[in-house]
Amino acid sequence: MKRIILLAAMALFVSASLSAQTPQKQQGLKKVYDEQINQLEQIDKAVAQARKEGKYVICQLGGNWCPWCLKFADYITNDAEISKFISDNYVYIHVNYNPRMAKSKDEAVAKRAAALMKRLDNAGRFGYPVFIVLDKSGKVLHIQDSSFLEEGEGYNKEKVMRFFKNWTPKAAGK
Repeated sequence: MKRIILLAAMALFVSASLSAQTPQKQQGLKKVYDEQINQLEQIDKAVAQARKEGKYVICQLGGNWCPWCLKFADYITNDAEISKFISDNYVYIHVNYNPRMAKSKDEAVAKRAAALMKRLDNAGRFGYPVFIVLDKSGKVLHIQDSSFLEEGEGYNKEKVMRFFKNWTPKAAGK
């Protein structure tokens, strides 16, 4: 009987530990994706703002469902140098997308997902988050696979800064 109780207790402990891992990894990470916004309108507004300010747009494509997406948003927000560089050179937006949207039984959701992927040159093929640099007219200039910016369980500042520095309007000669 003691064995059964011990095994049941161990199984409960292991189960609780496994189910708690994902929330713990995301604990303290702010959800940055607006799941209610029309993404195409969001992009159009950002492009209009970028044109007015002489900047480019960076779309961080992903969602609140993605731990790496939230981790990157937290990383760039909490590093003063990166945060300032981004605000000086880009209109930065978090564009909500879940690959399940494309397979939605809701035809409107599936159509909008297809239109978004078309608009962003099918950037989701690189995984999430993925970063899309748009020029002042809204043209896709570059798609950055985030895995090249990672290091261990986080991001490499040198690689992140190299990406941001190489795609400013000035660096791109525009």
